[in-house]
Amino acid sequence: MPSTAARTRWRLGLTTTALLTATALVPAPAHAEDVTDYAISVDPSAQGAKIDDTMYGVFFEDINRAADGGLYAELVQNRSFEYSTADNGSYTPLTSWAVGGTAEVVNDSGRLNERNRNYLSLGAGSSVTNAGYNTGIRVDQGKRYDFSVWARATSGTTLTVSLKDTAGTLATARQVAVKGGWAKYKATFTATRTSNRGRLAVASTNAAALDEVSLFPRETYKNQPNGLRKDLAEKIAALKPGFVRFPGGCLVNTGSMEDYSEASNWQRKRSYQWKDTIGPVEQRATNANFWGYNQSYGLGYYEYFRFSEDIGAMPLPVVPALVTGCGQNKATDDEALLQRHIQDTLDLIEFANGPATSKWGKVRAQMGHPKPFHLTHLGVGNEENLPKEFFARFERFRTAIKAKYPDITVISNSGPDDAGTTFDTAWQLNREGKVDMVDEHYYNSPNWFLQNNDRYDSYDRNGPKVFLGEYASQGNAWKNGLSEAAFMTGLERNADVVKLASYAPLLANEDYVQWRPDMIWFNNRASWNSANYEVQKLFMTNVGDRVVPSKATTTPNVSGPITGAVGLSTWATSAAYDDVKVTSADGSTLLRDDFSGDASKWTGSGRGSWSIQDGAYVQTDTAAENTMVTAGDPAWKDYDLHVKATKKSGKEGFLVAFGVKDTGNYYWWNLGGWNNTQSAIEQAVDGGKGTLMTKPGSIETGRAYDIDIKVRGRQVTLFLDGKEWGSFKDDKPAEPFRQVVTKDAKTGDLIVKVVNAQSAEARTAVDLGGAEVASTARVTTLAADEDAVNTETDTPVTPVTSTFRGVAKKFTYTFPANSVTFLRIKQR
Repeated sequence: MPSTAARTRWRLGLTTTALLTATALVPAPAHAEDVTDYAISVDPSAQGAKIDDTMYGVFFEDINRAADGGLYAELVQNRSFEYSTADNGSYTPLTSWAVGGTAEVVNDSGRLNERNRNYLSLGAGSSVTNAGYNTGIRVDQGKRYDFSVWARATSGTTLTVSLKDTAGTLATARQVAVKGGWAKYKATFTATRTSNRGRLAVASTNAAALDEVSLFPRETYKNQPNGLRKDLAEKIAALKPGFVRFPGGCLVNTGSMEDYSEASNWQRKRSYQWKDTIGPVEQRATNANFWGYNQSYGLGYYEYFRFSEDIGAMPLPVVPALVTGCGQNKATDDEALLQRHIQDTLDLIEFANGPATSKWGKVRAQMGHPKPFHLTHLGVGNEENLPKEFFARFERFRTAIKAKYPDITVISNSGPDDAGTTFDTAWQLNREGKVDMVDEHYYNSPNWFLQNNDRYDSYDRNGPKVFLGEYASQGNAWKNGLSEAAFMTGLERNADVVKLASYAPLLANEDYVQWRPDMIWFNNRASWNSANYEVQKLFMTNVGDRVVPSKATTTPNVSGPITGAVGLSTWATSAAYDDVKVTSADGSTLLRDDFSGDASKWTGSGRGSWSIQDGAYVQTDTAAENTMVTAGDPAWKDYDLHVKATKKSGKEGFLVAFGVKDTGNYYWWNLGGWNNTQSAIEQAVDGGKGTLMTKPGSIETGRAYDIDIKVRGRQVTLFLDGKEWGSFKDDKPAEPFRQVVTKDAKTGDLIVKVVNAQSAEARTAVDLGGAEVASTARVTTLAADEDAVNTETDTPVTPVTSTFRGVAKKFTYTFPANSVTFLRIKQR
């Protein structure tokens, strides 16, 4: 974490950067001599950090149905009858299909090919109907749709293929004559009506075998075969990303590291392995997706590379390091398997960059791309919680890659959090190992992002560079976008250290959500930009080439001591609490409860099942999450809290809260969190949580623990069984006014980027340091109520462009409340 000195430098007015755009009227100019709230001074004669063209990019992971049912334009769900309970406990090979007559999914030697294990045996006079995704198959009147199927029929048959919904036909039915062994058959539909609830039906006059039943819109992104959904791809392209990180995420470093073969018993829960995802789609493997569904791999490595090229972005693949993460935390020690994955990585580089005459370059050429994809960066691993085991394997990959491809930037990582033991150990190993770049990930509260604009100010300028591969502020409201914008000014100011950055995740199908927040939301008929997307787009399309040093005054720090009541909670765990005592600093008792009577002093949220049992307050529901009950006065300050806690059963440990203002604002000591693997201090601000400190550790079932928390001012000290566990001082200001200035070498523009993340407008005196500038500026503003959320039908967070005519060497501008504003000012 940044040092105290770095935080002090910021408060004195360090160079800053970052802005968002908002829907608000541009304020009228004021005179420079007017009283102002803030001041920004720019030094155009000084040279700040160079900003690479690849500074901002996107991270695509198949989460929230981002691929099948999302970016991948296929309209048929479970087209190859490969769904399995390995993917999701509710799945069968006929999930999403309705059968009329007789039909059976078969896995035998009559299959289409070895890696496409299942096929459908359809009886004479029978049919199957596919429901697609969301409410059904979306078709638009007048648009064309391409159907295909692999089929065989020993005695010959006619397939009747139709598109319909409950109101009737959506296109003229097509008939396909099938005879003999496996072959691919095609037909084309033109929709006669628009519908969100279409169904694709295939009926057969005689017995037939079917596989790879497919329906694609003719109109895909750039009309590519096996293509991408046009509106989603265009929204990504509109960001003008410098890179595309793919395919994950937890998909990369979870599950078995074995291949999909008879030798592995056709392992269905594997890490994402690139060779599974190339070649003809009917020959690609299937796999269980870590996020609880199936991935067909119709959207695979070739399509990722092609899409990156189409949108002018650098491809940045991530490969398994043979150490699992995302809660699995196991290192693979099989030497032969490690060598195979290292060779697969070398083969991947050849597939991307090798000549069409090379082994894997030839595969690429046969797929339709003779020219190389120009791969320059490659990540090994993702969020590993075992830093030493990870780094030992990372070094094996890096050594092999550098020996054959010395110009490839090989990216390591620092685990799943922004701080803590894993983070510190990983960074130490990365520094000592002189790695090229380290991938950091963190998801925190808006307050954390407002507090940590200075995060990279104190990073070693001569150490590994930073790839901020995943970050978001735990929400899609405008206040989340504002906080991310404020943080991004710090990323730009430190562009000599932070070389790449991508918000995550990218896509979410509203009916299949495993993770929030997300940048772009969609269903089967529409897509829309989140408030966070609008922030990212504004920054990504107005980056500039170099930081122009600048300073800004800050908001006075008005924070007082930590105040609040106390609380007890659990998370998927049953626990008993006893002997609660809160004592003020002068020794007087504020609260005492040994639960020998009732629990009338405690107020609950309604979650969980709390009761007095054997003189303790017990929560017994092991499925309930955040079962907080509270007691005391929100005005309490400078106190000691004692609790005795015993875990009864369940996944985690204890949650003991202090500084509780209300259900969305508190601190808690999370003991045995993250499936009982670590403990942390977390702070909730307006419902969003951030981690202040973390340590590994677990809680034993049946053992009584003494928990003591000492609160003095903004200093908190924590004791477990009488021994000091840790302490922290929560005194970083959540600065709402942030700015950065960059220069666009091509246009000569100064780009003044200002974030005002507060409910009051900010009158600001801007001093351009004597720069000769035009009198007008092109302004882009994002502004909205802080709780505003963009939806399919309402987008309150939308950029507004205008012209400001009061620019001079010194001028005053009033930035709206809750806004991000970019002023593009031409230099003479």
